[in-house]
Amino acid sequence: MQNNPKHNIRNPRNAPWLAHYPACVPTTLEYPKIPAWGLLEQTAKSYPDREACIYYKQHLTYRELHEQARCVAHMLVRMGVQPGDRVAIMLPNMPETLATLNGIWMAGGIVVALSPLMVPSEVSAMLRVTDCRVVVSLDLLAPLVTRGDFRPEHVIFTTMKDRLPHWQRLGYAFAKICRLGFWLAADAPNQHFYEDELVQSDRQFQPVEPDSIDDPAFILPTGGTTGRPKAVTLTHRNLVANAWQLLHWAGKDIGKHKILSIVPFFHSYGMSTCVMNGAAMAATLVLHHRFIPRVALRLIEEHQPSVFPAVPAMLTALNELLRRKPIDFKELRYCISGGAPLDPAIANEFAEHSGATVVEGYGLSEASPVTHTGPLDGTNRLGTIGLPMPDTEARIVDEETGVYTLAPSKVGELVIRGPQVMAGYWKDPEATAAVIRDGWLHTGDLATCDEDGFFRIVDRIKDLIITSGFNVYPTDVEHVLRQCPGVADVAVIGFPDPGRGEIVKAVIETDPNVTFNQKHFNKFASENLAKHKRPSIVEILNGDLPRKFLGKVLRRELREQHAAINEVETATVAESTA
Repeated sequence: MQNNPKHNIRNPRNAPWLAHYPACVPTTLEYPKIPAWGLLEQTAKSYPDREACIYYKQHLTYRELHEQARCVAHMLVRMGVQPGDRVAIMLPNMPETLATLNGIWMAGGIVVALSPLMVPSEVSAMLRVTDCRVVVSLDLLAPLVTRGDFRPEHVIFTTMKDRLPHWQRLGYAFAKICRLGFWLAADAPNQHFYEDELVQSDRQFQPVEPDSIDDPAFILPTGGTTGRPKAVTLTHRNLVANAWQLLHWAGKDIGKHKILSIVPFFHSYGMSTCVMNGAAMAATLVLHHRFIPRVALRLIEEHQPSVFPAVPAMLTALNELLRRKPIDFKELRYCISGGAPLDPAIANEFAEHSGATVVEGYGLSEASPVTHTGPLDGTNRLGTIGLPMPDTEARIVDEETGVYTLAPSKVGELVIRGPQVMAGYWKDPEATAAVIRDGWLHTGDLATCDEDGFFRIVDRIKDLIITSGFNVYPTDVEHVLRQCPGVADVAVIGFPDPGRGEIVKAVIETDPNVTFNQKHFNKFASENLAKHKRPSIVEILNGDLPRKFLGKVLRRELREQHAAINEVETATVAESTA
């Protein structure tokens, strides 16, 4: 793993975006030299009685959350966790997630983020590559951990059942029996129950200080999950720096905000904007484990959050409900959309419904993730990703060499340098060197920067598909789908979708010797791919996939063909309705 060079160069004086910063936002910051759990500890000391989170009827203050995190740390130490050990977490957004994240850090461990959307083989691959021996999981997700080919030494289970409304508890119990039978996980080695273990823990446990704030703190998969996962490694410095940047971008209003926290914490977006930024700004996190549009609106009405990190698909769904039944948005001030391009029409409509300032941001897991955000003072420009965060340098360079800075409005690759840029990919120096060159993170995204310093994403160099904020790597999906009977070869591409940014499309070359069955294909995909990776559109080719001379499938050619077909179909519909 390659360490990120010390970030000595601040934003250059001639950076055009500095002139367009809101008056309340400093152009450079002094960052606290604390570990990732230090933000929670500071807030617990300064605002002990402020509510840290709300989940159904459960309310925890910052004092209580800090004490619970220390209990988790002591529990892990009792199980043998040593400084530098990896501890995985597979939990939805709930209070235990906040306590466990901070508890792992307090025990000196490194968090490994596992998505509940994964399948067992993906979970096993991630556990194996990080040599992760302890997992904290929701009971309902037990099969993902216990039925793979890599078995952790300890699995700690918790549940959300007791906090659900009565009628949902019955559904939860039924789902649990369907997945697990009457016993939780008889095949799980050394299984523990979260609540029972915490009772034995010491609330006065003293957290373990890392040797350096440049030590790893958070590992999350970003691709290659069918073989050797490519895992982003973020340091304590990275996480704290990005939270500090977000805090100051919002005017450093400490102890005044509630954040609607529905974007998942296992994703770097939710981790940064809710978990870390929430602790930095002493905000109350209004939690929910899943985005359900009507539930989100109910939470807004009941708790009146002031900040809403979202993805475009969420805003699209909420707009549809709000057209039929408006609600009273009394306190919502900011809605920051990320994870996929935001259609200005969707942003404008949600702003009209809510009265909030709606801006688009940009980031990638390799940068903790936020690097750009629209100004929150009313000067935002829809259709752009806004301005670089404080102390974040950004350039548009030529696509061929990645060295030469291009003139304003010219299209090139976006490269970034800042204190939030990752240390590298976990134990993968070659992959790290490919994206961090001379201290600059090469995003693989084509973008422009206008004369005022507002950036706009144009396209992607990589074949990466982003659907509802989740990364989908075509090679991973193709590797799985080729194993389905009847598939000779397959190419996976992104297809434009107004709500989700993109959806996954599979273009299949069938095996002439085996009958292709669409129903069997769909079942195979659902059993072997995480939900966001499954093809939403399947096209069966009469001929062969387009290829290069040496046989590599030309995904770009497929995308261009399908874009042209889509334009023709759209034009035909427009003519027929004129």
